[in-house]
Amino acid sequence: MIKNISNLGDAAIYCDFGTEVNKKINFEVIKYFKAIKEKDIKGVINLTPSYNKLIVSYDLRVTSFKEIKDKIENLEVNEIQEIATKKLEVPVCCDALYSLDMERLEKKLNLSKEKILENFFNKEYFCYMTGFIAGMPFLGDLEENMRAQRLETPRIKVPKGSVGLTEQFANIYTFESPGGWNIIGNTPLNVFDSSKENDPNLINPGDLVTFKQITLDKYKNYNE
Repeated sequence: MIKNISNLGDAAIYCDFGTEVNKKINFEVIKYFKAIKEKDIKGVINLTPSYNKLIVSYDLRVTSFKEIKDKIENLEVNEIQEIATKKLEVPVCCDALYSLDMERLEKKLNLSKEKILENFFNKEYFCYMTGFIAGMPFLGDLEENMRAQRLETPRIKVPKGSVGLTEQFANIYTFESPGGWNIIGNTPLNVFDSSKENDPNLINPGDLVTFKQITLDKYKNYNE
């Protein structure tokens, strides 16, 4: 449940679900996210869910903080016991061309490349949120022995499709951008498609993701 609802700037509401990052709390965030979206509350112009927070942006010309707050507090979300999710398999090439930080991870984690890849590919990941750049999924939860800090000096450019690890999460860079995640491979999948206005994200909060290792040849010929 929401622990606190407060103002965020002039035209947004900050819904706080607590400080922990786990599936139970994130499930509550997603329930409210979907309920508000389906309710089509007048004046709401954007919803931004995270691990344990939800930001509701609204148009001050149409509604007010009090009106939106009252509607959120009176939403019937406890009836939602399950949320429809997708299961997706994402191909990843871990050739030396794309596994930019493998040597660093071997040293930081004290694991061989083979063991890192075995651990990474033998796991199902839960999408907690998307963000930082459009459509980028934050996928948890890595085991304790796979958790590494961000790069001490972030890259100016991380290639689109890069698959990275940091702390308890894996992610996929949907565009070339600056970033400090530990890159272990690259996917040929287009994870964000702006031409699909209603649902540009391939992966959404609540979805389940597994990764499948592919060869460099399959990567290069993937879309042919």
